[in-house]
Amino acid sequence: MITDLSYLNNMSGGNKEIIKEMIQIFNEQSLEYIRDMQAYLDEKNYLLLGKLAHKAKSSVAIMGMTELAADLKILELNTKEEKDVDSYPLFVEKFIRLTKQAIGELEEIASKL
Repeated sequence: MITDLSYLNNMSGGNKEIIKEMIQIFNEQSLEYIRDMQAYLDEKNYLLLGKLAHKAKSSVAIMGMTELAADLKILELNTKEEKDVDSYPLFVEKFIRLTKQAIGELEEIASKL
């Protein structure tokens, strides 16, 4: 599993309805983030790519995806200076792959709550 809902569980006091709602919000937002992140990369719009990485970082952190959150922080910082531009596609590909995997995991978890 790439998600860890410990933080979300603690934050919600174990309230299953809140957890389900947060999972639903994450899953919906993530699909938008995936679409937009790929578009910004394709357009070479690094300013918006960095801003989206910043926004997505919080979402994945809440779902316990700490490694991906750290990667998004690196992407965010690099885009501010247009540094290591060749690495951006790798960060975006990893974000898309892991986020899609997380959505599947979280849907399964939510169905059992």
